[in-house]
Amino acid sequence: MSVSLPSTVCATVVSSSSTFKGETQKSCSLTSLNCQSPFRFGPLSCRQLPIRLRVQATLLQDDEEKVAVEESFRSKTIPDYERKMNNEESSSRLERWVVKFEQSINILLTEAVIKILDTLYHDRHYARFFVLETIARVPYFAFISVLHMYESFGWWRRADYLKVHFAESWNEMHHLLIMEELGGNAWWFDRFLAQHIAIFYYFMTVLMYAISPRMAYHLSECVENHAYTTYDKFLKTQGEVLKKLPAPEVAVKYYTGDDLYLFDEFQTARVPNTRRPKIENLYDVFVNIRDDEGEHCKTMKACQTHGNLRSPHSYQEDNLEADPGCVLPQADCEGIVDCIKKSFRSPQARET
Repeated sequence: MSVSLPSTVCATVVSSSSTFKGETQKSCSLTSLNCQSPFRFGPLSCRQLPIRLRVQATLLQDDEEKVAVEESFRSKTIPDYERKMNNEESSSRLERWVVKFEQSINILLTEAVIKILDTLYHDRHYARFFVLETIARVPYFAFISVLHMYESFGWWRRADYLKVHFAESWNEMHHLLIMEELGGNAWWFDRFLAQHIAIFYYFMTVLMYAISPRMAYHLSECVENHAYTTYDKFLKTQGEVLKKLPAPEVAVKYYTGDDLYLFDEFQTARVPNTRRPKIENLYDVFVNIRDDEGEHCKTMKACQTHGNLRSPHSYQEDNLEADPGCVLPQADCEGIVDCIKKSFRSPQARET
């Protein structure tokens, strides 16, 4: 085997043979470019670029020492690396399988609710929207409840999540107020159905969010995606009629008011102050409600990657100088199991 080296090479060979008792002497002169060796095999010359060395592999004899580096490299490093790669590949496959399983369950749940709504509210649009908006804002209550519980135990402290989820619930609340002003809650049955579905949905989301935040965020994404599709279809079929109807007062105040901080806050994919709706009729109201649902979808999708959510106003605050003494530690965890594990590993837990 031939090896090319880019610089002057000096070789010193150490033998463990019992016939050799003296200490090996090595000398290499950069001026003479000659290396001396005490062995009977003759001198080994050192040259400048390029150098061709022919290395011949020989079998180790019983009285020779094995090189520790080679032994370690062959018996430990390669198998350990291969085992690590195999473990990571297995974990990746398992995680992909879990994600698909979670998403399949969410899709089945969403489709079941859609079939119920299609059966009960085939031609009653405002009543359907009232039920849909009552259900759609529930996950944000559940997220905030669980996150506040984590904060109480000192497991979690990320203000951006609380700000964004509250802004989302604020937006959905105004959607609900608009549907109520349009008469969507006129029937007792509609109120009863929406409220009881919301109660069940709340506790289910709390449990799901505690176990797997990713799954809970994906379920909310499915609900918001259905809402976007529903409003978009409604605009296409009833658009001309809606353009002749006045906008509800609550919609005008919400979309064109002076304080639109929370309106910008839930739109994490947008820069603040870049979306300012114009409300001239009922058609404009439903266009903006539909677009709101699209923004919710983007935010819920971003939340499925742990730690990926940031308030849109946080990017502006990063450009301002802040007192380092006022920065709070960003405690973080993903699900209640992860929170409990990290609580035992935290410095506070070890001190106690």
